[in-house]
Amino acid sequence: MSSTIAPDVQATSDVASRLQTTMAAVRVSFTWFGVRKALTPTQKAQAAETFGADAPYLSAAKKLLDTRCPAFRAVTSVRNRIVAYWKGMSLPYPEPGVRLIRQDYLEPFNERMTHLREALTEEVEKLDRQLPHLRQSAEERLGSLYDSADYPPTLVGLFALDWDFPSVEPPDYLLQLNPSLYEQERRRMMSRFEEAISMAEQAFIEELGKLVGHLVERLEGAAGGKPKTFRDSAVGNLQEFFQQFRMLNVRSNAELDRLVETAQRMLHGISPQQLRDSQSLRDQVVSRLSTVQTSLDGLLVDRPRRRILRAGREQEPAA
Repeated sequence: MSSTIAPDVQATSDVASRLQTTMAAVRVSFTWFGVRKALTPTQKAQAAETFGADAPYLSAAKKLLDTRCPAFRAVTSVRNRIVAYWKGMSLPYPEPGVRLIRQDYLEPFNERMTHLREALTEEVEKLDRQLPHLRQSAEERLGSLYDSADYPPTLVGLFALDWDFPSVEPPDYLLQLNPSLYEQERRRMMSRFEEAISMAEQAFIEELGKLVGHLVERLEGAAGGKPKTFRDSAVGNLQEFFQQFRMLNVRSNAELDRLVETAQRMLHGISPQQLRDSQSLRDQVVSRLSTVQTSLDGLLVDRPRRRILRAGREQEPAA
């Protein structure tokens, strides 16, 4: 007796196989000095007494560094740039801290991350030169809560960036030792790639929906009898999305592909200033993008059924 695999499930399996041969896993991690520290039991008891509270039911912490300091903000800014670049170059994967990147992008990714790590090191060194001032400011602000032992002699090395490329394939030696276990592990990893497809689709659908919805909201209606103002980024962010989608699209959802192409075609050659100057153009764009937004909402509604089909694949009987 043979089993029949639903077309949607088979298509997902095919895409997952292609994804597994063309993508690599990349894991990004940070070492980050904690700027908050919990109060000691004695300090918590004193704080609880002030409010007439029971100390075990009170959670309190003190802030060691002024995070509004320009030097600290510069360090945080580099971290945000790193995360934005990593996510912009990769697809989600169902393992914390791990994402999928195209294998042909590994070299430029590694080079860019190396430059960003150097930038982080440089900003940390600048922050470290401010440490005496930051400690003095903390002593003034924290009063009796200040403890010099909370502060390291230097911040260098306490903020760091690392990345690696973990394997998402079953180890070859397992095939020799235990073929059955190897096949079990292969299926498990394949199911992760199938889940990655689902996660990528959801991320693209939600992001496009958010960007389209924001632009529509800005273009339709009026504030005080005049068209609402909107930033160039309302259009620019969509253009960036189209570029990222072309780079990372795994071609797993024909309807999503069609909606992205439709939205891109609607905005092709249209500048933010043209939208500001022409009411008829605004109305036209709003009408068409609203249709796209409705279709995107429909894709999100259909997703639970698609996930059930994919999850059911591993439970089907063998031929």
